Order: sequence, then C-alpha cells, then structure tokens
Amino acid sequence: MHELSLSSAIIDTAVRHADGRKVSLVSLRVGQLRQVVPETLEFYFEFVARGTLCDGARLEQEVIEPWLRCERCEREWPIDLPAFRCPTCGASQVGIVRGNEFEVESIEVESIEVEEAACIAPR
Repeated sequence: MHELSLSSAIIDTAVRHADGRKVSLVSLRVGQLRQVVPETLEFYFEFVARGTLCDGARLEQEVIEPWLRCERCEREWPIDLPAFRCPTCGASQVGIVRGNEFEVESIEVESIEVEEAACIAPR
C-alpha cells in the first residue's frame, strides 16, 4: 500500500512545478525493483489528485526493466532470475544499473490564456 504515499509525492512534485497551472499529464519512470503495482499507483494517483491542480490529469508510467553491472568485468545484463552473480566471470560484486528508478520525468500543463492587449506601438 506504499502506492498511496508515492502518489502523494507525485502530486506534490507536479503541483510544485506547475506554477499554478492545471496539470493534464504526469509522466513517470518506475523501476521494477521498486515493486510498485502500476494499477494501484494509478488508482491512488486519481484519488490523491482530487481537488488539486492534478485533478483529472493522466498518469503515464514507463516501467524500467532491472539491469545489473559486474564491478569486475563491467558486463551489464537484465535480471532474469534473482541471481546476483555475473554470468560472464561469476563475480558477486555487482551493482544495479537501472530498475530502481522512481522519478517524475515530465508534466504537461494547460496554458494560461492571455487576453490580447491593444497595440500601443506608434504607427
């Protein structure tokens, strides 16, 4: 149920950067290692967005496949099984390359319409 607190953080970030404009789309990058359930995150996003600048906004999620990198031979590979050994050299000193992301990639906001001002330039 950590999706509720994650949704609150997404809304807070989007509202802070929207500069008072209504948000229509929030694009998010979520690594599979974060163990976020996309459908649950979307449900809570809609719930938390009510009454904010994000009310009615779409949440677009890009799920990032996890990859590891061997510290010894520098090989990178996707995690197929929960085995954290390099398939090339067998080393266990590996690091996560990607798959642990949780970041708001971008937001789309509605433009503020400006009334046309009368031209005061000399002719």
